[in-house]
Amino acid sequence: MPAASPLSTQRVYYSSTYVRLLFDYLSEQGKDAVRVLGEARPPEDDRGLTLYASAHWRRLLECAVRALDDPLLGLHVGQRITPAHLGALGYALHACRDAGAALARWQQYEHLIANVARMEVRVEAASVAIEWHDAPEPLGPLVDEVALTAIVQFARNITGTRHGPDEVCFVHPSPANERPYADYFGCPVRFGQPVNRLAFPLHLLTQPLRQPDDALLQMMERQASALLAELRQTDDLEQSVREAVARLLTQGEASIEQIAADLHVSSRTLHRRLAELGLNFRILREDTRRRLAIDHLNDPRLTLAEVAWLLGYSEHSAFTRAFRRWTGESPQQWRSRQPARAANVARG
Repeated sequence: MPAASPLSTQRVYYSSTYVRLLFDYLSEQGKDAVRVLGEARPPEDDRGLTLYASAHWRRLLECAVRALDDPLLGLHVGQRITPAHLGALGYALHACRDAGAALARWQQYEHLIANVARMEVRVEAASVAIEWHDAPEPLGPLVDEVALTAIVQFARNITGTRHGPDEVCFVHPSPANERPYADYFGCPVRFGQPVNRLAFPLHLLTQPLRQPDDALLQMMERQASALLAELRQTDDLEQSVREAVARLLTQGEASIEQIAADLHVSSRTLHRRLAELGLNFRILREDTRRRLAIDHLNDPRLTLAEVAWLLGYSEHSAFTRAFRRWTGESPQQWRSRQPARAANVARG
């Protein structure tokens, strides 16, 4: 039996500080963000610890596209990024002495903002490349365009220059009009690439920042470290539950009693610990099943019946109904379009 991919059980999220960027942008456009998005603005006092699943973030962006009739929403939202939208990390980056120091802090604390793919930084001959690999699920053009635009805009903001990347790569296919992308980024923009990628000139790492402040940097780093430790407590329990669900699904429904026994705690204790962290067992189990389904369907060695069994479904029809609920497609439809999705699986 194939082992569950660790990518299928890791926590995938965006922080509330980052999600507030969309609420702010809609308000700037004269829209009632709460009405457009169908939910309340993230709490201002949550320190960025309210986390949004990637599918949730994508849905919010899609709502905004419809309300504004703006196919370039990703480019436009990303350009409104400020330190406040990155929380303690944003202010720490703003206070660094040079761009290289800011990049190092970003790598250290990136999970305060999002955990959607493995970020890899490579120094090449005359450039430094940032790539995103191994995301557990497709995110889509909107999500990727907001992210890469926000990074470039934030770099321009803190350096006080119009310096941009040498190259931008997106995994999603070319849009109908590529010109706005080239105009904003000021460099070749390639679509349908293996990974999302930004390449900057190497000398940019030594570019002084506009407002270095050692005292502010130290204070923000202390806050960022404390927040990261708090976030990891949540991550550790969620990861353990997801991994146990993945192991036990073939034995049936993977009930909370089974998972608790696997983790050597009582079901009451597990329920309480999850609730303390704002987590719900049924939602975790359902989301883990969904991710595993996508992971297994991407493996051509597995038949649909085997995928259903690996997910704990005794009948193929029950799996089909669940998959339609998750994705709007049948497993057969999803798999038949797998080649078209291949470029969207390595995300950032």
